[in-house]
Amino acid sequence: GFHLSGTVTEPATATEPEVTYKVAISFDRCKITSVTCGCGNKDIFYCAHVVALSLYRIRKPDQVKLRLPISETLFQMNRDQLQKFVQYLITAHHTEVLPTAQKLADEILSSNSEINQVHGAPDPTAGASIDDENCWHLDEEQVREQVKLFLSQGGYYGSGKQLNSMFAKVREMLRMRDSNGARMLTLITEQFMADPRLSLWRQQGTGITEKCRQLWDELGALWVCVVLNPHCKLEEKSCWLRQLRKWGEMDVCPLEDGNYGNELPNITNALTQSSTHSQDSLARPRRTVFTRAIEGCDLHWQDSHLQRIISSDFYMSPSYQREGESLLFNAQGQPLWLEHVPTACARVDALRSHGYPREALRLTVAIINTLRLQQQRQLEIYKHQKKELLQRGATTITNLEGWVGHPLNPIGCLFLTLTEACRLEEENCLEISDTGDSKPPVYQHVPVATGSQDSTESYLSLALEVALMGMGQQRVMPEGLYAQDKVCRNEEQIIARLQDLELDPVLVQTLRKQCILLLEGGPFSGLGEVIHRESVPMHTFAKYLFSALLPHDADLAYKLALRAMRLPVLETTAPPGDVTHPHHLVSVVPSRYPRWFTLGHLESQQCELASTMLTAAKGDMLRLRTVLEAIQKNIHSSSLIFKLAQDAFKIATPADSNSDTTLLNVALELGLQVMRMTLSTLNWRRREMVRWLVTCATEVGVRALVSILQSWYSLFTPTEATSIVAATVMSHNTILRLSLDYPQREELASCARTLALQCAMKDPQNCALSALTLCEKDHIAFETAYQIVIDAASTGMTYTQLFTIARYMEHRGYPLRAFKLASLAMTHLNLAYNQDTHPAINDVLWACALSHSLGKNELAAIIPLVVKSVHCATVLSDILRRCTMTAPGLAGIPGRRNSGKLMSTDKAPLRQLLDATISAYINTTHSRLTHISPRHYGEFIEFLSKARETFLLAQDGHIQFAQFIDNLKQIYKGKKKLMLLVRERFG
Repeated sequence: GFHLSGTVTEPATATEPEVTYKVAISFDRCKITSVTCGCGNKDIFYCAHVVALSLYRIRKPDQVKLRLPISETLFQMNRDQLQKFVQYLITAHHTEVLPTAQKLADEILSSNSEINQVHGAPDPTAGASIDDENCWHLDEEQVREQVKLFLSQGGYYGSGKQLNSMFAKVREMLRMRDSNGARMLTLITEQFMADPRLSLWRQQGTGITEKCRQLWDELGALWVCVVLNPHCKLEEKSCWLRQLRKWGEMDVCPLEDGNYGNELPNITNALTQSSTHSQDSLARPRRTVFTRAIEGCDLHWQDSHLQRIISSDFYMSPSYQREGESLLFNAQGQPLWLEHVPTACARVDALRSHGYPREALRLTVAIINTLRLQQQRQLEIYKHQKKELLQRGATTITNLEGWVGHPLNPIGCLFLTLTEACRLEEENCLEISDTGDSKPPVYQHVPVATGSQDSTESYLSLALEVALMGMGQQRVMPEGLYAQDKVCRNEEQIIARLQDLELDPVLVQTLRKQCILLLEGGPFSGLGEVIHRESVPMHTFAKYLFSALLPHDADLAYKLALRAMRLPVLETTAPPGDVTHPHHLVSVVPSRYPRWFTLGHLESQQCELASTMLTAAKGDMLRLRTVLEAIQKNIHSSSLIFKLAQDAFKIATPADSNSDTTLLNVALELGLQVMRMTLSTLNWRRREMVRWLVTCATEVGVRALVSILQSWYSLFTPTEATSIVAATVMSHNTILRLSLDYPQREELASCARTLALQCAMKDPQNCALSALTLCEKDHIAFETAYQIVIDAASTGMTYTQLFTIARYMEHRGYPLRAFKLASLAMTHLNLAYNQDTHPAINDVLWACALSHSLGKNELAAIIPLVVKSVHCATVLSDILRRCTMTAPGLAGIPGRRNSGKLMSTDKAPLRQLLDATISAYINTTHSRLTHISPRHYGEFIEFLSKARETFLLAQDGHIQFAQFIDNLKQIYKGKKKLMLLVRERFG
């Protein structure tokens, strides 16, 4: 009958003993409708034991005894046999069956029991009635549990992969025309809608996470597939529609464009400037991920033209009808299908998914013939308007909806349908390569089955053609981060598939033909001569085309890639009359860019395209020139131009062979452009850029170095020019690297010195020292640099800078010049009484030591400056002590006589210093006492002891100090404890 039971034995393993399981399977009209197994495994797929029993029955039907349904067997027994049968059955399972048997016996013996009202009795081994629903067994509870678990893991632990494999399972069920496909999708969707994160994201107004978004997209696309099933019943469709509407009306339902932000008033609507359009974006109907499926429920397959297209390869218009304008056939008599392209492609996807691959192919061919006709017609229209459009330099966009990045992925769908028909299924195609990646598919040309004469076309060349048409379509950048991101992602997916195609002569011909059409194309092509300002850029696509065309038609490859280099959104501001997309512009910040969230990515793709061309053009001066001009015209970001310069440099200087001068010069020119662009703006990579430029110029040669030194002011700041550029050019390494002769070395050195003096004039504060260093070997230049420092000293220099240069002068053997600069530095300095840790103290001590070593006159000259600038008692007493320890004039300046005697503190100039020190101690003492706390008393007493040492250097010092202490006791008698300590120490 319809019930299969058996025992399955799992053999023993090293750790587990042999186990036997009892399995029962019910089936009906070639479908398994229910299963039970002793293993108790819960999963959405059948356990191994159920599969084993099913396969056994399929492979060895004669080994499985076929019996009549049990009711038939019982019918053949007499009263005694039946009694015996029941008693034996109860005995075999008495613990489980006895209570049920007793209950049934009671009911049968009771005349008015329910069981006696029904005729006959049930039989689980008999089949279902012909009107009963029959479908494959699906453990609904398990589906719910698994989806819930995967969603709760939020895309971690490979849960995204697991959910994608469940979606793949649904597609597989649809392809097998298993009615559980829609049921399983319903269960999955219910769990998705119950995801607690949805309401959280909605409250926070944040978008759904990236991984989750992609899963919702696939869910929406699957529902479109389900409702477009060409053979579903009307009641099924209306049931799905009710469900989809119910989900779509829930406020947590994700929106098609990927964020909840739409519900919040659009930022531009709050501004008066766009008041005329504010209703527009608020009134736009709310489109959820299910909207396309809901719209899909209105589509049907009854159209007779559509039916003829999908049911025959040879459906053609009669030849006599081909003259007039027909909407059903092209000039060759091939059928066209003029539906909205993404919708038409959704039909193809539905046919493919529901197991109608031939029909899907036929419809695909009709769609491509339609696209070709539209492309031709638009080309003709454009030729008439070309002059006017080129004068205007702008165009309107004919395609309001882009096909790449579209929720229904129309181009991907056509491409897959066509390539699947061309796949070479190798015997070992299931094997995985060593690296663990699956091998790229292998394709062969399969001629297009058609009623027309031209049978040179293959499904593979059509796949390439439609991918190129779709990718090259001119389209406006969609709104919102998610939609924009999706455009990039979808483009990368299609290109990855295109790269699997081996370009043989047939495909190269298709590629060239389509590229020429795209270049000549008017508004329908993103590679046409004029494009809309907010057109999606073609860089990624052009990079693929360039690499694919280069070996076959270099001129076309360059023409195309150079055309694609533009990024008009950064080059022009929106014309005042352009209100096609008011909601793109955020006017809170007066910015010239619309809201292109992926702009950074797009600019880096533009840079990649340029880099690819530079690499290919190595050694070809003419091509390199045109690429360089395109870069300079179209790329607006200094960091990207810098990256290109570095790329060009790397390619031009391979480690294992000679440098390529053509490309090196391009690298240098790009580097110079970066220098000019970043000269007056702040850029955190500026130092790196300057260093790199010098390296690049060094590789190019001595003329390049001379050139950057001579035109430094348009490339570098004075500090960069002296401390990085000139210093590096003059370094030992550079001289060695260039292996220069003497005249060349002299020329470089002379340029560096000229630069140094110009920089010192322009910015003496930061460049004086570098300038002196660079001019050391040339007497006249050195003197000039020194004079610049002296002239700037009184106005534009700080004491730190002057002290640094003074020390440098002493180090170079110019002590008198050092003294002069130190004196100038002293006039800029002011040290207060409490600044006893000031960083300039070391400089002051050094200046005094220098003056002392030069002689009495220099010391006499610096002391008044010290007294005027330094009010810190401890510093002054330190200077005083050092000056009295040795005799002045020990530097031994030629032509000077030194007495060799120690100086007295009673006579000038030290007397003035001593008086100033004593007075500083007195002032500091009073300042400290105005707000002193007991914990500082000890420190204060030590300070007074130091003061006493200084007082005692004067002739009447002990009297002065005693008076000073008495004075303190009088003024601060309120501080009893402190005064007690003063008495104890000083009497």
